[in-house]
Amino acid sequence: MPISSYSRAVTIDELRWFLVLASTENVSRAAEQLHIGQPTLSRALRRLERQVGAPLFDRTRQRLRLNNYGEAFRARAQRAVDELARAEDDIAVMLGPGPGTLRLAFLHSLGTWLLPDLLGRFGQTDTQTKFVLHQDSADQVLAALLSGRADLVLTSPQPRDPLVSWAPLLDQKLSLAVWKDHPLAGRESLRLSEVLHERYVAMQPEFGLRQTTDAMFARRGIKPNIILESAEIATIGGLVANELGVAILPDRPMPAQSPNMRLIPLEDGDAFRTIGIAWPSVRPLPQAARRFRIFVLGQPSADAMEHGQPPQARLPVRA
Repeated sequence: MPISSYSRAVTIDELRWFLVLASTENVSRAAEQLHIGQPTLSRALRRLERQVGAPLFDRTRQRLRLNNYGEAFRARAQRAVDELARAEDDIAVMLGPGPGTLRLAFLHSLGTWLLPDLLGRFGQTDTQTKFVLHQDSADQVLAALLSGRADLVLTSPQPRDPLVSWAPLLDQKLSLAVWKDHPLAGRESLRLSEVLHERYVAMQPEFGLRQTTDAMFARRGIKPNIILESAEIATIGGLVANELGVAILPDRPMPAQSPNMRLIPLEDGDAFRTIGIAWPSVRPLPQAARRFRIFVLGQPSADAMEHGQPPQARLPVRA
């Protein structure tokens, strides 16, 4: 049943908060993610519903479920938030380089090639932006973004969080790392189905590369035999070279590769990781972060293209 309306402007914060609530359908979880109190969020929802003149959620036993009114409103609210973000991006471009600090988090494995290449190219056009850099696992850089300790993150795979927006930058091929005397060491390429039951050395579960390879095995109905875990690709390479197991690693760039290790390209259509840039979808970005994001999305680096390829049509990634 429609509720009475009154004359009042809807705020952008109310739209952003509604979008999070529509994704979670849970006031306490949404309030926690937004770092606001539950009463504040509940009052904002009541004000919004009075303004639009209809309930946006069905309430049963203190639970929320987005209804038809809410679905219709969500589409327009998302469009309004997106348009505002585009306008802010346009203004950031018009303002041009200016002083500011960007807190940028990224994966360990991107620190030797993608990150320095992007910062070097950006620095040719913007010399005033200061960077505070933080490298960590995929789970930790996402946590930094959600907590506000980072403005942008370079990560893989795509974060699955309603509070995070994402744009892919490139696909990086994956290979099987084996020691030089391994029975498959002479192969030019192979398929993952040929090595499903090998003993594996892998990244720890909180790292994006591990999440990507776990999904590859899951799509084949196999749980890999992981005997060793590490937080460093270089360490994994050393373990493989000493015949402790095989590993799935990015094809390049690699740390100083041991002569006792060989990388064999995987032929499978899903044997890649997608590297992208992510930002918070429910809070405004600083001008410096907007300028860097616009630069990264508008001008793929030559070095990135050397070590990967732009995202293209590929197998869907299932959870």
